[in-house]
Amino acid sequence: MTVPPPERPPSTTDHAADLSPAPGDLGLVVSGTRLLTTPDGGLPRVGELPAETGWVPLGTLDGVPTWATETADPSRAATQRAVGRWRSWRALAAELPEPVATLAGRAVAVVTWRRTHRWCGACRAALADVPGQTARRCPDCGLYVPLRLSPAVLAAITRPGRSGGPTELLLVRHASGPTELWALVAGFVEAGESLETAVRREVTEEVSVALDTVDYFGSQPWAISGPGVLLAGFTATVADPDAEPVVDGQELVRARWFPVDGLPAELPPAYSISRWLIDAVAARS
Repeated sequence: MTVPPPERPPSTTDHAADLSPAPGDLGLVVSGTRLLTTPDGGLPRVGELPAETGWVPLGTLDGVPTWATETADPSRAATQRAVGRWRSWRALAAELPEPVATLAGRAVAVVTWRRTHRWCGACRAALADVPGQTARRCPDCGLYVPLRLSPAVLAAITRPGRSGGPTELLLVRHASGPTELWALVAGFVEAGESLETAVRREVTEEVSVALDTVDYFGSQPWAISGPGVLLAGFTATVADPDAEPVVDGQELVRARWFPVDGLPAELPPAYSISRWLIDAVAARS
């Protein structure tokens, strides 16, 4: 790989905004949710790329400065010949070490946010970058616009097995998105909610099941659902072990209990926190 597996997660502290990329820095060229990669599937160095403009600092990866830029013409022949091919973030996340995949996701998030936050929402003036921050400020009215996070929760819900059998895990199928997967109940946090309250509300709304315990598991930034989406995962147990899910018919089309030793093959990808939760519950049980 062009980028060896790093020993530390990427630092998101922006280096000096008035500097320019050096040839040995990592250069992430983004188009939509795709990134330009080297022929072996890694992330390129700035010196391997044709001249690009609009570089934005992302931070560092194992001490190496990293930059991102967006291109409106991903089919440009010079770019293709100079590096390799375009890969979706999903494809990269399935193959690259986790810290590198996280960096690629940050590039997608920052570039998307910059493209969609060009104008002041209060007075319509063009926003200006705030040096050293992933933020913009209106030069006319002073409105400060950081890259705000959008927290979402997902829960691995379990109940005791029937007649002394293995623990059962509640999995659902969604009406949109990757509809072929058996996934976890999930949803965005609303204003005024704690993460735990959001878990209980989403589970009640989507499958009509009341929860007993709700315990934090971990988190993951998620580049596919939009700029700034942060997934917070939880494990939970049902209040009534005989409860059966009833789907809302809007966001979900199916829901059922699976024994942890008989989970379906159509599960979320291994690089997702959804799969980490499922695997953790299966291993623990």
